[in-house]
Amino acid sequence: MSNRQVAMVIDLNKCIGCQTCTVACKTSWTSGEGQEGMWWNQVNTAPGHGTPKDWEKMGGGFKGGEPQKGVRPAQGDFGEGFELNYKEALFEGAGNEALKPIGDEPQWGTNWDEDVGAGDYPNSYFFYIPRICNHCTKPACMEACPRGAISKREEDGIVVIDEDHCRGLRFCQSACPYKEIYYNHVTGHAQKCVFCLPRIEQGVATACSRQCPGRVRFLGFLEDEDGPIHKLVNVHKVALGLHPEYETEPNVFYIPPLSPEKFDDDGNPTGEDRIPLEYLESLFGPEVGPALERIKQGRADKQAGRPSDLMDTLISKNFLDLFGPFTNHPREIERIATELEREPVIVPPSIEIAYRGPGGSSQ
Repeated sequence: MSNRQVAMVIDLNKCIGCQTCTVACKTSWTSGEGQEGMWWNQVNTAPGHGTPKDWEKMGGGFKGGEPQKGVRPAQGDFGEGFELNYKEALFEGAGNEALKPIGDEPQWGTNWDEDVGAGDYPNSYFFYIPRICNHCTKPACMEACPRGAISKREEDGIVVIDEDHCRGLRFCQSACPYKEIYYNHVTGHAQKCVFCLPRIEQGVATACSRQCPGRVRFLGFLEDEDGPIHKLVNVHKVALGLHPEYETEPNVFYIPPLSPEKFDDDGNPTGEDRIPLEYLESLFGPEVGPALERIKQGRADKQAGRPSDLMDTLISKNFLDLFGPFTNHPREIERIATELEREPVIVPPSIEIAYRGPGGSSQ
């Protein structure tokens, strides 16, 4: 058991699907060999097939405390990395060359069905759902690993993979019900989101959180009663885990999306929600209805001039209020990296790996 837990709340009513968080994660963590098709952060469109394709049908997790059999996603379910003909289309001035993949036409990729959604015009609907490793309180991946290569840190609850012990058996991929573990075919190791551990250790918010232009992500310790995470999860009870039926107790929570109204055949609003409550319950469990009602009440209070701590927390007028204790500027990490280049210093191993690389060379 960890002594305390770093957690995240993602407000789905703010997310515009800009993928800034995805790019921030990609450039920070998965630009190495064998990671071309890895996206430790994705912003999928819901309803949709997700990443990897149809991950919600692949099983895993627990039921009644007992591990459940899961399907290991194939590499193609995630989507392979591919190159685009940037040179010909953008820099050679031909003017008639379309931007397209080089080589074989890809059949699937991250966000392949972006913005498709569900429903029929004029009552079609979709919303965006950012996903990362949930750093679960009861990680199914950790229990499934016969090598003991996966552990949960006592100081912050972050779930990490020791690649020195990993032998690429990939039982973790089958066991994880969220399918947030990738396999590097070059190194032969499982790899996944590390919750920007080097930044967390220096009091800096994760890259996906800090780079978000919509102030979508809240960060902090779940036990911090003065922080936004505790308020949203335990006090106001509007932040819910994804697929709680898997019994892994995820520590990435979501503010469920409010729904626009349906229109009738004459274009008049009907007062009915366009996003079916049954669909939201399939994602976030039976508490989603009451959570949405509390959000609606908070909005009504604010519009009527009444105080609402819930709305004040969600609006987040002060950018740094999103991040609990992780308010240091990223330049603190840059300073540490510079010191590592200049002279040997004693630092946590994860910091050294992040900035020197597993082989010891500067990144």
